[in-house]
Amino acid sequence: MAIFRVKYYSTISVGSGGRITIPQDMRDDLRIDDGDSLTVRLEEADGGERQITVWKSNGDGPV
Repeated sequence: MAIFRVKYYSTISVGSGGRITIPQDMRDDLRIDDGDSLTVRLEEADGGERQITVWKSNGDGPV
């Protein structure tokens, strides 16, 4: 199991239909190309806070 650390944060806005745009620097770092498939997980803490985790899969789980 991998242990992840925060590399950097970025602010994004939500567009029409709930669309979000992944900033170019993050797309470059993740090597995301048109047509790639991403996995999204919704997590919730005991206090009700929620976050989403998005990852690009190489077929073996999170990268």
